[in-house]
Amino acid sequence: MDFDALRRYPDLEAPGLAASDAADRLILDEAATALAEAAGAPGSVVVIDDAYGALALGAVEAGARGVRVHQDPLTGERALAANAARLGVPADERPRSSPLAPELVAGARLVLMRLPRSLDRLDEVAALVAQHAAADVRVVAGGRIKHMSVAMNDVLGRWFARVDVTHARQKSRVLVATAPRDRPATAAPPWPRHAHDDALGLEVVAHGGVFAGTTVDIGTRFLLDVLGEAVPDAATAVDLACGSGVVAAWLARERPGLVVRASDRSAAAAASARLTAAADGVADRVEVVRADGLEHLPDASERLVVLNPPFHSDAAVHTGIAAHLFGEAARVLASGGELWCVWNSHLRYRPLLERLVGPTRQVARNPKFTVTASTRR
Repeated sequence: MDFDALRRYPDLEAPGLAASDAADRLILDEAATALAEAAGAPGSVVVIDDAYGALALGAVEAGARGVRVHQDPLTGERALAANAARLGVPADERPRSSPLAPELVAGARLVLMRLPRSLDRLDEVAALVAQHAAADVRVVAGGRIKHMSVAMNDVLGRWFARVDVTHARQKSRVLVATAPRDRPATAAPPWPRHAHDDALGLEVVAHGGVFAGTTVDIGTRFLLDVLGEAVPDAATAVDLACGSGVVAAWLARERPGLVVRASDRSAAAAASARLTAAADGVADRVEVVRADGLEHLPDASERLVVLNPPFHSDAAVHTGIAAHLFGEAARVLASGGELWCVWNSHLRYRPLLERLVGPTRQVARNPKFTVTASTRR
């Protein structure tokens, strides 16, 4: 396969970087024999957490058919679809995207996956595969060595009786898990997980890999402290990049007449936000959508957007994600509407907010975070 032909979607997190790497190639090479066997068994190959389609399309090139795929970011799904078209893969041979649910892995005999940075995410995926895939399933999971840890072996070992480690190649390594267990080797709560935040009086529900899990990160907590004193009047509000839905649930609870429109590109985050809203009794006023930014909302339609922007892409810091979200907020805000944003002070987002949204004032600041309110011109 021509890995160089693959593209990211959109190319805003790390412009210029490739859409595949040595870990993708190593995973496919380690799985080559199993892929050849799968060529005669349509539907037996599943791909999970493939960034931009290298694994799924590599499996198709190796002869796999009926490949099922789950990618947490919506942008990953779109990259896979665009790359399949770019490479000329026939429509009836293209991988099919599915939710992270038992149907994704039912009967699967080979699972290819990129190892997630989050051990919670790995645990949820490993549990799903062990409990619902075929008894002889083989999981071939790889990543860049600098992002891997021995704890990943331990997580897989909870759900599989055998975990083998391959030789390293080009700073990448693969773990191969086989012999799924009937029940985990060590006890842990099932997914999604629930917790009560005493300070906020909220129930928080989270799937594996969602930012902060069932806790409330200190930036969000600081933002809510400020909003509690001066939340602007609006009939609706937008929780952009909503994560587990803490801000959306809090806003809906504090303002009984308010409808909150929450969105996140992450499937795990969107699912978690729905569950958090339900656990806090505000599901009737919290609308959650998996979306890239605010693509589902029309221009100049909102008076209030609240945002705690992510600033990491894998291990690197990138302002492109925040700039994209600031631009989306600016587009949907009506004239005079406000974007309330919390951000790590060292990132110095204020000039960017001034340029993309409008006049920006500092509402609060502590040793680590700044809260600003930007008014749409």
